[in-house]
Amino acid sequence: MKLTRPAPKGATDFGALTVSLKRYPETKPLIVFVLVLFVFSGFFSGNAQLWAQAPTWQQIPIPKLPAFHPAQPKRIELPNGMVVFLQEDHELPTIDGTARIRGGERSVLANKTGLIDVYGEVWRTGGTKSQTGDQLDDYLEQRAAKVETGGGVDSTTVSWSCLKEDFNDVFRAFEDLLKNPEFRADKIGIAQKGLYDAISRRNDDPGQIAGREAAKLVYGANNPYARVPEYATVAAVTRQDLVEWHGRYVHPNNIILGVVGDFDSAKMEARLREAFASWPKGQAANDPEIKPEPAKPGYYEVDKTDVNQSNIHMVALGITRRNPDYFATSVFNEAFGGGFSSRLFGDIRTTKGLAYAVGGGVAAGWDHPGMLRLMVSTKSKTTIESIQALDEEIADLGKRPINDEEIKRAKDSILNSFVFRFDSPAKVLQEKMAYEFYGYPLDFLENFQKGIEKVTKEDVARVAAKYIHREQMSVLVVGNVNEFDKPLSSLGTVTKLDITISPPPPGLVPEQGEHP
Repeated sequence: MKLTRPAPKGATDFGALTVSLKRYPETKPLIVFVLVLFVFSGFFSGNAQLWAQAPTWQQIPIPKLPAFHPAQPKRIELPNGMVVFLQEDHELPTIDGTARIRGGERSVLANKTGLIDVYGEVWRTGGTKSQTGDQLDDYLEQRAAKVETGGGVDSTTVSWSCLKEDFNDVFRAFEDLLKNPEFRADKIGIAQKGLYDAISRRNDDPGQIAGREAAKLVYGANNPYARVPEYATVAAVTRQDLVEWHGRYVHPNNIILGVVGDFDSAKMEARLREAFASWPKGQAANDPEIKPEPAKPGYYEVDKTDVNQSNIHMVALGITRRNPDYFATSVFNEAFGGGFSSRLFGDIRTTKGLAYAVGGGVAAGWDHPGMLRLMVSTKSKTTIESIQALDEEIADLGKRPINDEEIKRAKDSILNSFVFRFDSPAKVLQEKMAYEFYGYPLDFLENFQKGIEKVTKEDVARVAAKYIHREQMSVLVVGNVNEFDKPLSSLGTVTKLDITISPPPPGLVPEQGEHP
């Protein structure tokens, strides 16, 4: 019987049924539970047949990925060789720009390692000939804007970010910093002290040690892609070095400038031509020829007694993105060691329970080989067992190649996440600038999806056999040697690596709290 009147005070209303619980308050929780169960059981029973007819998630049709057609930036090349990309984006009233300049740490002499770190900081903090870095800070803060500089292994950058209405003011500051930096001496000292502190602490993190020493095994200890700053090399950097570097590399024919934001391309082009067209060319930057000198394959050990887990890296030389195998290795990497659904994760972490983290693959660099690297992070007492588990996975590739299901899952993962890597005009612009910088076809991005889709099971098996050679790999272990399940020497000859930080030169005393 349905009660149409409202529930009286002290009663619970279940729509079609109202029950008074006022007389028996102690039984209210139990009765409420029974009534809720009664009501919902009717709902479930009435819908059970419909649910039984509903498709499972495997039966839900998945549409084919749409064609990838990102907004294309406008490319302009000025008579002096400067290349400009303009990417309109009117979603927000902002304008951002980045100038990427050829020449980076790999072109620095070994005895000045760290020069680009100092240069990248002091270029901004040192200000310009017309205003100090502190004055520039105040000028930009009043406009909620940024002008920043930085440096890397193959290039340096100077960038800005501002509201559309402040573009002219901020761009003038950007142009002044690009052409007229001052590199004030007091800011050089501050930058050097920051690097001294980083040097003193570089052996605190076992993961950082493993990454650094693995690079040395692959490229060579003195290779620009692996060497690290020392107290002496940073102390050797002078203001004259920074001035000479800027004069050597910062010329329009060494610059790629990208601008994205809320502007009209024709007006922006006119403004940039006004600023840079008359800037004379300079000496073109030449990329140095750097040959890797890999260490002899074997076992390498760093004894770190203050940890209870081991970082294991199996490493060798990888490939470049120009390699025709780039797409096939991308699929292999994802299937073998790329994520939660990868073979390494499923076998070593989930099934065997050996690893906190596990993964890796054949990395591809832009203009030099990346690193082939398989990594496991495990507790100290399963170090040797984890190495042997990796060995088994590598050997198993020949007996049990990556199968169709793994290939499909890997390709779906790559392609479905691809859009999020380039889901804004700014991201597309940065990628196009990279193609220009490294000399790749400007449609490389658009062809990525097609390249991945074309990869077959046979392609993946071929690249696995071509690049994964256990006997050619170096095995690095960073951990507490005394707590290993077995000595590393039980697997082969071990080379112990010395990671002691070289002491500072005479007269250079680290700040309090720093330790050589």
